[in-house]
Amino acid sequence: MTVLVAVPDSPEGVAALAAAVAEAELLDTDLVAVNLALKPLDTSTIPSTVELTVLERHGKSDRDPADAVLADIQEHRAQRLVIGVKRRSPVGKALLGSISQRLLLESPIPVLAVKINEDRDY
Repeated sequence: MTVLVAVPDSPEGVAALAAAVAEAELLDTDLVAVNLALKPLDTSTIPSTVELTVLERHGKSDRDPADAVLADIQEHRAQRLVIGVKRRSPVGKALLGSISQRLLLESPIPVLAVKINEDRDY
């Protein structure tokens, strides 16, 4: 079993990575992190007991982030997807799409959606 996590450069991404590490440890499996930020992913907090693969994007011209994650699910035969989500108003949901929303709707595997706790430091 492989756990795949989408990690944008945001507090939601940090929370998703932390939850994905816990999920990989719980399931005793490897972790694939899709780095959606355009800077290196900080993996310093990930325990050495977790087998981690980081997939980097190569700039804004790289494929759509949601498409990249969906393709990586297939390529790495992941069985669980972890994403971070943020609260959005009903109008925001209707007018603006999001990577998280697309992944929730289009993922072929179960999705663990992690909402950040604003009182907690990640």
